[in-house]
Amino acid sequence: MSDATSHATTGAGTLSAVGHHDDHHGHHHGNFWTTYVFSTDHKVIAKQFLITGIIMAIIGIGMSTLFRLQLAFPDTSFAILEALLGKWAPDGKLDPNFYLSLVTMHGTFMVFFVLTAGLSGTFSNFLIPLQIGARDMASGFMNMLSYWFFFASSVIMVSSLFVETGPAGGGWTIYPPLSALPQAMPGSGMGMTLWLVAMTLFIASSLLGSINYITTVMNLRTQGMTFDRLPLTIWAFFLTAVIGVLSFPVLFSAALLLMFDRLLGTSFYLSDIFIGGELLHYQGGSPILFQHLFWFLGHPEVYIVLLPALGISSEVISVHARKPIFGYKAMIGSMVGIAFLSFIVWAHHMFVTGMNPFLGTVFMLFTLVIAVPSAIKAFNYITTLWKGNIRFTPPMLFAIGLVSLFITGGITGIFLGNAALDIPLHDTYFVTAHFHLVMGSASAFGLFAGVYHWFPKMFGRMMNKRLGYIHFWLTFTSLYLVFFPMHFMGLGGVARHYWSQSAFTFMEVFMPLQGFITIAAIIGFFGQFIFLYNFFSSIFIGKKASLNPWQANTLEWTTPRVPGHGNWPGDIPHVYRWPYDYSKPGVKEDYLPQHIPDAEIEYEEGFPKPATMPTPATPAQKPEVKEEAED
Repeated sequence: MSDATSHATTGAGTLSAVGHHDDHHGHHHGNFWTTYVFSTDHKVIAKQFLITGIIMAIIGIGMSTLFRLQLAFPDTSFAILEALLGKWAPDGKLDPNFYLSLVTMHGTFMVFFVLTAGLSGTFSNFLIPLQIGARDMASGFMNMLSYWFFFASSVIMVSSLFVETGPAGGGWTIYPPLSALPQAMPGSGMGMTLWLVAMTLFIASSLLGSINYITTVMNLRTQGMTFDRLPLTIWAFFLTAVIGVLSFPVLFSAALLLMFDRLLGTSFYLSDIFIGGELLHYQGGSPILFQHLFWFLGHPEVYIVLLPALGISSEVISVHARKPIFGYKAMIGSMVGIAFLSFIVWAHHMFVTGMNPFLGTVFMLFTLVIAVPSAIKAFNYITTLWKGNIRFTPPMLFAIGLVSLFITGGITGIFLGNAALDIPLHDTYFVTAHFHLVMGSASAFGLFAGVYHWFPKMFGRMMNKRLGYIHFWLTFTSLYLVFFPMHFMGLGGVARHYWSQSAFTFMEVFMPLQGFITIAAIIGFFGQFIFLYNFFSSIFIGKKASLNPWQANTLEWTTPRVPGHGNWPGDIPHVYRWPYDYSKPGVKEDYLPQHIPDAEIEYEEGFPKPATMPTPATPAQKPEVKEEAED
């Protein structure tokens, strides 16, 4: 167990810091390996997740740029493709099998290794102990294992790109029989086996992390940090962890049965298969079973990615609008509703499988109902912004961008939730556009908002604001230019996953639009290098951050500029109020941190103070955090 267990439990279930000074918590000395590599400090582990996720994002977005060249200019020879891909791009044109593998790996990288790990792995690790008032996670060792399982999974997944038969093909959902028969296509061979091994390790990582997050939030909150005083970020991370614990084991089961079919000759997903005119000896299985198991994880996975981004945006919008979050309890209720409903809507991904129409209607109704808590969140964001004293900082722009993308993509989800409309639109670009806007792009904007907002606490320096503005506008504009036109292509019947669309007359008319989308995608891709430069250069040469650069209320800003292992050098602060007291009438400052006792609030001159004031906090309850010396 980590030093976080030095908390003591109170009768109300909230945990408090021990009464004596624990100065040694801030001075965990170790060598390079124990401090930066095999660290049990939640902040170091969060940075490891973030930087690994950034590397995987570069690879994943690079793949999409390569296959977009093929889509937009199918008859053009690109020397760069042949130079990079060799036999997989003969004469500068993508091999059809490898095109499908690129699409598969792009989806895998972005959904699991970038958005899931980049949001939950980074911000759940970094913020949960800091915002609830804990020294560290409940188990530092388990936390370290979570990252290293993830790292091993990433290495194996990247390694699969270099096997002779190519990486996994068949789409990121790896439907059988392409994933169950090694001889089905080049992407069904060793690359698919490595994909399954990598995902098994990834699931182990996610389960270790989720159990740790739940345990920490339940047991290690500081005194006064009741559940109705938790920041919305913590509520989002907590519910995300609950979803992960309940859904990832199902994907593990699906992958295990798939490995049995591939390696042991079982027939869980296979029946009456012909290859090259030869009948294979598989009977009794059903590929539909795999779809049920996959999407039982797959739809909660949407919210495993989205909920942390929404929680981050709640915090960022309230801080930078200088207003209390609108409808705090409604926001919590909507997240709980989303978490529950996410488990009973999975088969809306399967309307085209020939399911019973009555069963399809049940899933359709629950799918439409889940729009209600999502709409509550969007409404609450907008009303928080309304008449706020908005500071248009880079994190605020990305949080507002998330709201825009969430609404735009969410509206198209109402179309696809209706079975009668989903069946003709299912295999078209309409689904691609919806999925990328509401999940991929909105979640990525939450990730960027979080990085810009908490970078000063991660590294003690500020990111360059001007570069942040350029990064936002390039990314925001390019995303809409890429995915908004795809809705119209989908309505026109343009099929997704096709290597070339020039052979079909009804799709060929959209080829100029494909070219436009590809150019916008390339601009967006190179725009991310502005972020990369800003991120890595600011670690070393960024402007020194103050203790609380955004004037926020939550506990992480009470630690030293760059907190050590243990977070607070003295006692952990106590909590006296919810985290969103901004612009409170009569209070001298426009923010009121959670750890300031009522008796110490500074009111404006002439403003009547409350008739009864609580007893001032004892010195042990108020951490003394001094500004650190300049380097």
